[in-house]
Parts: sequence; structure tokens; C-alpha cells
Amino acid sequence: MDTDIGALTVIFTEFYYWVTVPFMFLIHVGFCMYEVGATRHKNHVHTLMKNTMLIPLVTVTFFFFGWWIYFAFPNGPGITGGLTQSDNAVPWGELMGTHLGGPGIASQDPVMGYGVELGNSFWARINGVFWAAFLLFSWTAASIVSGATIERIRPSAFWILAVVIGSFTWIIDAAWGWHPDGWMVTQLGYHDAYASGVIHAIAGGFALGVVCVLGPRIGKFAPDGTPRNINPHNKWLVTIGLFLIYCGFWGFYVACNVPIIDHQSLGGAEGVVNFTATTIYLTPTTLSAIVFNFLMSLSGGLIMGYIVSKGEAFWTYSAGLAGVITASAGNDLYHPYQAMIIGAIGAYCAYKLHFWVERKFKIDDPVGAIAVHGYAGFIGLIICGFMLWGHPATAAYHDPAAHITPWGQLAGAIIMFGVLGFLPAFIVSKILSGMGMLRVPPAVELVGLDMSEEIAEEMDAIAISEADIAEAKRLGLLN
Repeated sequence: MDTDIGALTVIFTEFYYWVTVPFMFLIHVGFCMYEVGATRHKNHVHTLMKNTMLIPLVTVTFFFFGWWIYFAFPNGPGITGGLTQSDNAVPWGELMGTHLGGPGIASQDPVMGYGVELGNSFWARINGVFWAAFLLFSWTAASIVSGATIERIRPSAFWILAVVIGSFTWIIDAAWGWHPDGWMVTQLGYHDAYASGVIHAIAGGFALGVVCVLGPRIGKFAPDGTPRNINPHNKWLVTIGLFLIYCGFWGFYVACNVPIIDHQSLGGAEGVVNFTATTIYLTPTTLSAIVFNFLMSLSGGLIMGYIVSKGEAFWTYSAGLAGVITASAGNDLYHPYQAMIIGAIGAYCAYKLHFWVERKFKIDDPVGAIAVHGYAGFIGLIICGFMLWGHPATAAYHDPAAHITPWGQLAGAIIMFGVLGFLPAFIVSKILSGMGMLRVPPAVELVGLDMSEEIAEEMDAIAISEADIAEAKRLGLLN
């Protein structure tokens, strides 16, 4: 930070990411409310604790190895080279703790494409808040899986799966497809500015892999295979939860951008305004694009959800989220008209696919997480490939820069949803199931997963009442 402008740029960027963290925390609050509203009363505490304890478990594991994966694996499994330098992301690294902004131990190397000079002044101050922003993405990925598995998964099994996706598989896909030097970006032209695939498709695919092994809730399907509705017990909680998720999604979008960079230092064209916001790929964009396209894709999803569900509240709100997720891959470049139409298409497809898969394959997804996140995210990647065909996928310092194509987006969608989503979840779930660790016993599921907590609360209440009665008798208030 040799100049006043440099200092302000770095400090503003540090503050910018710091603010995204509490915004994205609202996503987690929303998921907790949403899932509790969707569960029956006998499973409330289980649902809350399942979602709460993923926070410390994923946070600790992401600190120890998840952050390192993002910087170590952009080259993929030997596709464009080996492991990359990532000294600043190991848990014992100089920048993985209190630091006042001097050069890091990797001071002679560019950091994530920023160049040596910017990397030195920038990363020493930004590492912690950028780590936290990515960590909140990890929580989101794990919470998406949580919703699909409510009312029958063992907490311990879910926490293992949360660590697998939150600190391992999703951060691998981020290294491959959400890094300016990621091999999917530079080789396939993969583009996913606001994580249709990197967060949502992988989490939806992961949830599908778990649910295929976990099986449906008792009573979900009639003897003839017809699905029964197990309606949310409290649609007000569902509504408030989804509105909190919408609000947190603002922070999610903001965290996907770098707020201010000298674009010419990245190889940008001369004559273009030097300082600009960029996507995670360091391609120029503006925060106005977020404002227009987030709200238009949300609106397209809500309108389509209301129409296709005939005004059913649960799916109207969920469709709004599906609309944003579908348009997210290209929302840095879409026109607002396009964002609205793409959001509507994604919401329609998510709704129809949810019920078709439920009937055809007997998949029990209580909150529609697989459809809203997985199917919508997959479809959004494909649409992005056609709508942005030929646009540069990453920053100009890559020469030649890869360009967005439909086949690159299709390959990316398959990798996100299937290879890094469904496959590892299915394998780990099979192992847990084989060990008897995946699903609660039928008797526990029938009486409710909160049985022990409720019995303990009743016993405490009885004991307190008895103590009150005894004291009242001693004082002569009762005969």
C-alpha cells in the first residue's frame, strides 16, 4: 500500500468482503427457519441442531484444509499442471491469522492472477475476509443438503456429509471452475459468475446422491407408489425463511465480485475505464448488474412459480429462489429482460422436474432442494452457454482467453452436478448406510427425532411442579 489510493483500495476491499459475511449469515438463518417450518413438530430440535452444528464443523475443517484446496488445485487432476503454490492458505501460514498487512511469505508470486505488486499489498489484508466469504458459501452448500434429508437422517451422518461437501468437494469445484486460472475456465471456457453450478448444482446433485441411498420418509408414498403430501407445519416460518435467504443472496452476489481493480493491469483493453468491479474470474462488471438482474430473475421466478403452482405459497416462494439460481451463471452479463425470462424458465423446469422425479423414482425431497438448487442450477449453466456464446470466460491476461460455449457449459454442468455432486455423496452415503450410520431406526422416526429432548423437558417440568407443590404445602398454602 505505497500510495493513498492503493491504501484506500485495499482497505475498502477488506471492508467490502467483511460486510458480505453477515449478509450471507442470513442465508443460514433462513435455511434454519425454512427447514423447521417444513418439518413436523416432533423433529424441530433435530432439524435445528443438525443445521447449527455444521457451522463449527465446516468452519474448522475449512480452516485446516478447505481453503488450501482452492489455491492448490486450479490445474485439476494433472490437466494443466500439478499443485500450485498455496503457502498463504495452509493453516500454519503467516496470513492465516492476525496480520497487519505486510507482504506475505509468498511475496514473490502472483496471487490468484492479481500479479506480484497487487498480490503483495492486497492479499495480506484480504485473506481472512475472503476466507470467511468462501466459508459462508460452504455453509450454504451443506445447508442445501440438509433440507433434502430432514426427518430421517442421523445427525452424525449429516455432519460427515456436510464436511465432505463443505470443505472438500465444493471447494474442488471452486478451484476448477470458480478461479481465474481454473482449468475448466481456461480450457472449457466455463463461466458461472454467481454460482449456478459451483454452489447450487453441486449441492443439488450431492443431495440427490444422499437421498437415493437414504430413502423416503415413512408414509411418504402410498402402497401403489402415489406420493402423499407431508405439508409444512408452519408456512409463515417457511415464508420468512425464504425471504431471509433472498436477503442473504444479496451478500452472496456481492461476495462473488472483486469490488475495485485496475483492469488494465490484468491485460484489459486500453481506453476502457481503468478501475472497475470484476467477477471472480476478474472479468469486468458493475454492481448495477447485480441490482438489475438479481431482482429481475427473482421476479421472473416468483411470477412463474405462482402461475405453474396455481398460487401455492410454498412453491411460489421456492420458485423465486429457483429463478435467481437459474440466471446466476450469466447475471454479470445478461440484460434484465434476459434475466427475467431465464429465471421464469428455470422456475418452471424446477417445479415440473421435482414432481416428475418424485413420482418416477420415488425420491423424497421435502423442501424441493434438489429441484430448486440442483436442476435449476444445471439448466442455468446450459442456458448461459447459449446466451453468452463467444464471450471471454476469464480475464484478458490469459492469452489466448477461453470463450464461453454451450459444450463447455454442458461439460461443466455434468462435472458439478454429477462428478463432484452426486457421485461422492452416493459413495459416502452407501458406506454410512452399510455401517448402519445413515438413517435413524424406524421406531425413532415414527415417534420423532426429538423424543429424548421432549421427554427430558417433560420430566423437568414435572420435577419443578412437584417442587412447587411441596414448597406450597410447607408454607401452608395447600392442604
